[in-house]
Amino acid sequence: MARVETGAAMSYPMSGCSGPGPVLAVREGGPAGPFKPRLLDRVRQAIRARHDSHRTEQAYIHWIKRFIVFHKVRHPAEMGEPEISAYLTPLALKEQVRASTQNQALAALLFLYRHVLGCEVGDLGQVIRARRSKRLPVVLNRDEVKAVLSHLQGDKWLMASLMYGAGLRLMECLRLRVEDIDFAGNEITVRDGKGQKDRVTMLPQSLKAALQDHLRKLKAIHEKDLRDGWGRVQMPDALDRKYPNAPAEWCWQWVFPQEHRWINPKTGEQGRHHVHESIVQKAVTQAVRAAGLTKRATCHTFRRSFATHLLADGYDIRTVQELLGHKDVKTTMMYTHVLNRGGKSVRSPVDALQSGKPGCYTETM
Repeated sequence: MARVETGAAMSYPMSGCSGPGPVLAVREGGPAGPFKPRLLDRVRQAIRARHDSHRTEQAYIHWIKRFIVFHKVRHPAEMGEPEISAYLTPLALKEQVRASTQNQALAALLFLYRHVLGCEVGDLGQVIRARRSKRLPVVLNRDEVKAVLSHLQGDKWLMASLMYGAGLRLMECLRLRVEDIDFAGNEITVRDGKGQKDRVTMLPQSLKAALQDHLRKLKAIHEKDLRDGWGRVQMPDALDRKYPNAPAEWCWQWVFPQEHRWINPKTGEQGRHHVHESIVQKAVTQAVRAAGLTKRATCHTFRRSFATHLLADGYDIRTVQELLGHKDVKTTMMYTHVLNRGGKSVRSPVDALQSGKPGCYTETM
């Protein structure tokens, strides 16, 4: 029998899946036995072993926790397809979540059972799924983009301009490093984008001077940080172990670092992370309001507008697909629907009444 260590007297036998490990911690062979990792820690280890993103890890942990709490803190190894179905169906019926949200919850549970507990999930029965809505993306026209950008200043203006001018996602923009900007080749290299893919997109000519001036100021700040004994940045894929001096090199620094250095409370070390996404999101939201727009525009709207305006200018959809980093061209084709004139090319019959010109409509019985 395995025992769950929760800080209170609580135990239950494990059955069902062969995979070890209860929700928190397990002692084998009673109190004197060795500890096994907690279930959620094993989930984190499995996700990181596959080099999935941190956001994927956060989302999966969230849904697995909700699944366990929904079933009165029962261990997932004691449950199966009926419990998964009972958990997923209310998401669509009661909470009325979007189809993508319900699919994410299902993906989290499938990952738990397949890759952590070692169980294959079978028939989920009559799971009621949220209906996937078919909505057109919110896109700004060129005048609206110009109006929003006019209400942004400094690095916020530069970040928003890059999202629109290069088709960057918000986090792709914030995670840019100095070495990713190629001024000579007029290119921006996006590292580890969505789907862990690298891609190359354009560097807008109109932003080169502002970006170079921005980097000159940052380099002076970085050199001062180095003189103060800091100036080291977090490296991807633990490259600092292979290249110990790399974190202090200029080429690895963030293009958009935080204004103030953060302090590690454990080690006392100081450094600069990139700007937090919430700061940019708040600035864009305020700029949209100040511009008097009624559209629900966000940071991602700049990327959508980038794609739509390129297609409207006649660029090949495959080229736009590569610039955006879409895996499937069908995703890019979504923006062609925004370009369809639809009812814009049809004159309303009430307009004929206002102009006093008779229409060609005749009533027949």
